[in-house]
Amino acid sequence: MKIGIYGGTFDPIHRGHMAAASTACTVLGLDKLLLVPDGTPPHKQQPAVGASAEHRLEMVRIAADRLDVGIPVEVLDLEQKRDGKSYTSDTLRQIHKRCPEDELWLLMGTDMFLTLHLWHEPEIILSLAGVCAFGRTEGDGEELFAPQREYLKEKYNARVTTITLPNLVEISSTGLRERLKQGGCPQELDPSVYGYILRHGLYDTHADLKHLDWEDLRACSYSMIRAKRIPHVRGCEEEAVKLARRWGANEDAARAAAILHDCTKYLNLEEQLSLCEKYGIILDKMERKMVKLLHSKTGAAIARWEYGMPDSVYDAICWHTTGKPDMTTLEKILYIADYMEPTRDFDGVEKLRALVYEDLDAAVRLGLEMSVEELTQRGVPVHTNTREALRFLTKGE
Repeated sequence: MKIGIYGGTFDPIHRGHMAAASTACTVLGLDKLLLVPDGTPPHKQQPAVGASAEHRLEMVRIAADRLDVGIPVEVLDLEQKRDGKSYTSDTLRQIHKRCPEDELWLLMGTDMFLTLHLWHEPEIILSLAGVCAFGRTEGDGEELFAPQREYLKEKYNARVTTITLPNLVEISSTGLRERLKQGGCPQELDPSVYGYILRHGLYDTHADLKHLDWEDLRACSYSMIRAKRIPHVRGCEEEAVKLARRWGANEDAARAAAILHDCTKYLNLEEQLSLCEKYGIILDKMERKMVKLLHSKTGAAIARWEYGMPDSVYDAICWHTTGKPDMTTLEKILYIADYMEPTRDFDGVEKLRALVYEDLDAAVRLGLEMSVEELTQRGVPVHTNTREALRFLTKGE
């Protein structure tokens, strides 16, 4: 297996890093990519407004989840777990020990490549891994790379590949941090990484999370979920707003509820229960055992207490998974939008999409019936609230 290893401070990780990693994966024909955030880099002084090692690690994890390179991408925290300076030779020893039969390639930018012979134990580095250096500016061409490449080959018998990244604009991390401080999402950042920065107030952003515009609210929400979930959340927002317009509900409330409805979807059971304790959420026996039921309750709490959403949004998120008897119009809209938004694909969904613009109650009832049938077929218990919601909508028939 051919493995690429891309280390760096990543403070913060930006589109330039991601473009470099993607190009290297293609050029080298990698089978796997490892991203390794520095712990305490020996060659750099930590910036005054830089993020902690823990925050940098989380931002890299978010970016890695969104890096579509067609191969597994793994984020390693081994440098952050080691005491002292983060020497690349030590990192390569650890990785080589873990996968001794694999071919390792160390990925780096021009500046690092040109000073590689001055690093700690360059002979160890070059004996354990090949080097792939990528140029980040128009001046980083063959004339700059060739002397160092030949020197490393002659002195260390190194394996060296140099590439120039197409259409890549040089990105200064210092300048990026300064623009973040001034406000707004720089185009060099993935929105989800930006959302993480806002949520944690990194780089002196100090955003008021209870008064965000829609783009910043989306960024915060997306930073809390996996990349594969984002199209669903976008589709739910689109559908909820259209339904609110059709049925006379508050469009802003529908949009906010849809954006945030899955914000705690990927927390594990322990994390969900911790939030329930923090926000005083009372759970029944089924909810305490089934993590999939909890994200609606914890997501509602985050929407209220972290993002300042009104009770109507809180309630819509709270009941969007199970439903309940006598739902408000907004609660019905989020429930059914979540169930049949454009990315959903199951038997009967087209019928549901047509019905919801003719008769909202009938559509919600049909959605509840489909949900009960599907859960029963899978042998999954149906929550009492779902059955009671269905009975409420079918009474009198």
